[in-house]
Parts: sequence; C-alpha cells; structure tokens
Amino acid sequence: MSAPIVSTRAQRVHQEAIVIDMHNDMPSKMVADGYDPDARHTAGARVDQGHTDLPRLIESGVTAQFLVAWVDAPYADTPDASFARATLLIDAIHAFVRRHPEQLDLATTAAQVRRAKHDGRIAVFVGVEGGHAIESSLDRLRDLYARGARYLTLTWNNGVEWAGSSLGERDTYTGGLTAFGRDVVREMNRLGMLVDVSHVSDAAFFDVIDCSAAPVIASHSSARAISDSPRNLTDEQLRAIARNGGVVNVNFYSRFLDSDYRRRIEEVDATVSAAAGHASARGDGSAETVERIAAMREELVAAIPATSFSVLLDHFDHVVHVAGVDHVGLGSDFDGITALPEGIEDVTGLPRITQGLLDRGHSESDVRKILGGNMLRVMTHVLDGEALAIDGER
Repeated sequence: MSAPIVSTRAQRVHQEAIVIDMHNDMPSKMVADGYDPDARHTAGARVDQGHTDLPRLIESGVTAQFLVAWVDAPYADTPDASFARATLLIDAIHAFVRRHPEQLDLATTAAQVRRAKHDGRIAVFVGVEGGHAIESSLDRLRDLYARGARYLTLTWNNGVEWAGSSLGERDTYTGGLTAFGRDVVREMNRLGMLVDVSHVSDAAFFDVIDCSAAPVIASHSSARAISDSPRNLTDEQLRAIARNGGVVNVNFYSRFLDSDYRRRIEEVDATVSAAAGHASARGDGSAETVERIAAMREELVAAIPATSFSVLLDHFDHVVHVAGVDHVGLGSDFDGITALPEGIEDVTGLPRITQGLLDRGHSESDVRKILGGNMLRVMTHVLDGEALAIDGER
C-alpha cells in the first residue's frame, strides 16, 4: 500500500490537532555534516539530503518537535567526551531556535506547546539520547536539565554501567538497572524530566517501570509482535507502559517496522563486510576500493523494496489494540534513520499518517490523541507538574 492522498477532512484534523514528534536526529547532521537546517533540502539520507529543515517543519504541521542530542557509543571511551558531545549538540539546537524567533520557540513545558499552537509557531524541545551523556553523575544529569533537556534515553545501542541496552553493542551491559540506575530514574522524576525507555534491555525496562513514580515514554519504539527486533516493545511491555500512564511513540524506521526489510539489509551488510574483509586480506585499502565497496552497498540497498505504508499503520494499530489509544504517539526518528516506508519521505509526510489512521477507522478525537494529545497529557504531568488526566488531550 502506498501512502494515501490527504483529503480535506484529514487536512482539517491535522491542522486542528496538536502534533508532537518525540524523536528527530537533525542536530547530529548539523554538527557532524555541516547540514544547514535553515534551508530546504531534498529528502533522503545522504550527507547533502535530510528529512528535516525549517521550511519543511513548517509545512509538516508539527506543533512540537523534540530535537535530539544523540551521543554515539565511542564517546563513552573517553572521560568527559560524552557530556561534552551532548552539550555541543544542545548548543546547536539553541542556536537554530534563536535564529528563527518568529517561527520557533525553545520550549521546556507543555504550556509552551499550547501557546505555540495558538501563536502558529513550533515548540522545539531538547532530548538527550544515550545515558553515557551523564558520565554516571547526577550533577551532570541536572546540568543537562538546566540546559533544557526534557528527556533522557537511558541507553543507546551500548549499555551503560547502570542500565542495560537491548543490543549491548561493543560488549556493553545488557542487564537491568543498578542501584545508581534507580537513583537516575528517581532524580529525573524529581526534576520533571521524561524517562525514555527506547533502546533499553527488557530487564532494564521493567526495572524502570518498577521504580518510576511518573509516566515513562518510549520516544521511538515500535511493536515486537509485528517485527521481532529487540529495539521494539513486546506486548507485555506495551501493557506495562499503559498501566504506568505513559506513551509509546512509534518509530518509522523500516528496519524496525519490517522483518523482511531487516533480513534483506542484514544480508547486504554481510555481503559488504565479506567484500571489505577480502580487500583487507589482500592488503588493499586504497581509496578506490573503499569507494567501490561503498557504491556496491548503496546499489544493493537501493534494490531492497520499500516498506509499505500499511506496515507503519499496522504498528500504530497494534499499539492501540494492546496498550489502548491513550498510550500511542509519534516517534519518527527522522534524520537518524536510512529507510522509511513508502510515502513518508520526510517530515512533510506526517499528514499522511493522519489520513491513514482515519482510513483505518480511528475517530477524529482518537487520531488527535495519537498525533500529540497523549504526549501533551504526559508532558503536562511530568514537565509542568500538573495532575495526570484520565485520557488524551482533545
């Protein structure tokens, strides 16, 4: 199924809704690749392309966008490097917002989301991805909060010494929360900072649920029952987040959505790895060989069929069915991923999700919950310290 044409009805629902996307990695492109977020780019994952920029954010109809300070795993190898990387990315987010005071507002509260909607602006929030950013220090956690960070993803693909990762890359920890890990969660609760369980191990997930006094979020995770990736959430985990009052924000990455795509991309990676290994065994590390192998990978990846738009909707439907419609949201992972479903080439594709949900029979009020009302409810409780409502923001 290709993405549907957006009807007048869907356009109205989308325009009326508060739309919140919980995970966008554009800051990493800004800092690492010199990506200009102020100018319009073509959609894509190359260095000179992107899924997000100011013109397209405005066109997307998004009300609030979490821009993420992602700290890659190797920074954990050097003392202070992880925290420094996070602050560098946060500074880049602040600078982006400061350049556009008429269109953007650097936000830390749910009240600012409502004001942005009223004023026709976009509320930009900061999230930090990778618990190694705090360098095992509650003081550094507080410093990130003071710099505007309003969620912390407790791990990335690499575990930290106090919280296990679902993948445990680089032979890192995959267990549950340690005593210090529980202290981190409690301090985030005290500060009014969203606890993000995307990327954590199953053991760490349930430890977070056990010790968090506030609703938690998965900023960008999909349903493991549909696609059996350890980055996705099991039905038991979906129900646990619902009982906790939190929200699962569905990730758009084809590798997490689509088991067939993941199998094919893993086959490509194995082929490319073998080619690189043969070249290394021959002592051939020339620039020409590196370029040839890179071109081979690009050609093989391009031959993989795109994930159907319907598969993305299947994940939304599954989370609604298992966790309930009050516990589902958007967690695109734009600019942090290399493959998207048909029709969702960039942020301007968000209205097609509105259309697709309506086509699946979801009511307009439920679609507004999914688009952002549910997250606004949780943000109002956690960030603004107000009583938790029973159902999603209308």
